[in-house]
Amino acid sequence: MKYYIIAGEASGDLHGSNLIKELKKQDPSIEIRCWGGDKMQEAGGELVKHYSELAFMGFSEVLMNLRTIFRNLAFCKEDILQFKPDALILIDYPGFNLRIAKWAKQQGLKIIYYISPQVWAWKENRVRSMKQCIDKMLVILPFEKEYYKNKWDWDVEYVGHPLIEVITNHKAQDFRQPLSNKPIVALLPGSRKQEILKKLPIMLEVSKSFPAYQFIVAKAPGASEQFYNDLLKGYSNVSYVTNKTYDLLMQSKAALVTSGTATLETALFGVPEVVCYKGSYLSYQIGKRLINIKYISLVNLIMDKLVVKELIQNDFTVEAVKKELQELLTNETRKEQLEKDYAALTQILSEEGNASQKAATIISSFISEAI
Repeated sequence: MKYYIIAGEASGDLHGSNLIKELKKQDPSIEIRCWGGDKMQEAGGELVKHYSELAFMGFSEVLMNLRTIFRNLAFCKEDILQFKPDALILIDYPGFNLRIAKWAKQQGLKIIYYISPQVWAWKENRVRSMKQCIDKMLVILPFEKEYYKNKWDWDVEYVGHPLIEVITNHKAQDFRQPLSNKPIVALLPGSRKQEILKKLPIMLEVSKSFPAYQFIVAKAPGASEQFYNDLLKGYSNVSYVTNKTYDLLMQSKAALVTSGTATLETALFGVPEVVCYKGSYLSYQIGKRLINIKYISLVNLIMDKLVVKELIQNDFTVEAVKKELQELLTNETRKEQLEKDYAALTQILSEEGNASQKAATIISSFISEAI
């Protein structure tokens, strides 16, 4: 059996790697060629392109890099044709993957989509073409199954959230090196350079008001040490770690987190957090008019209420972050409520068991029946 897997971001690399491990458990002889990252390569995939070459954030950034994106699409199609996979497995990354899916359907390939694009937030009209070209949709958020069935009459399969087993396994590790002798505040400003440059300077300024704490940045895999060294100059109580994000969260008293999967990871580790988002002016103005959701963080979306504070665009200021962080570090009532909400969140996402294993089983069965 041959699978071609495409993930375009750090979170996709993580979930793709665990899916590869489970697929190989079920059939050690499978061949996997992939777009993703180090984790997918370590799990046994033959890496074609690293996600650090693919990630463009926001409307204006995508427009500026259209030539590169089209080159990548053309290369990907040619590589798929040469590999001749039994199935194409697409992991989130909709701007790229949905174009590949439409093309691949015309080539007669079987297409499985693992981790649905967030069409319930914006671009709902994508669902019509998705139904036509995707043979099997696997979703990881509990409300998505009902959304697709009730609104689009599409039976998709909910497998649970793959972060549950990842974080549970990490918590079970016996020893981790202390990252500081001071209490820690984690800074998770994102994985792409342009978003880091928008958010990290504000987070760094906040550190000046909390000299008793060590602020530690989770370094993005695709950015150089020099990139961070330049940003951190002049901040005496700030450092960074590489490939230790989960160890950092295990040891943190609070966290400043950009929107995305990191907000959910932080909550599942039980860390009080402030969700911080700031994009380019153009991207934000366009997005504000197109996106139709109450919250930007997965924690609040899943719980359908304001569990963690969201500071978005003009509200994301040094003074606002200082105020919220002080609350999270000192207000015991607030911390107790967060603990209860986080426990409820974990329970909701744990109900289906091991998501990666379930997804691999569904994929293997589906392809075996199809060929």
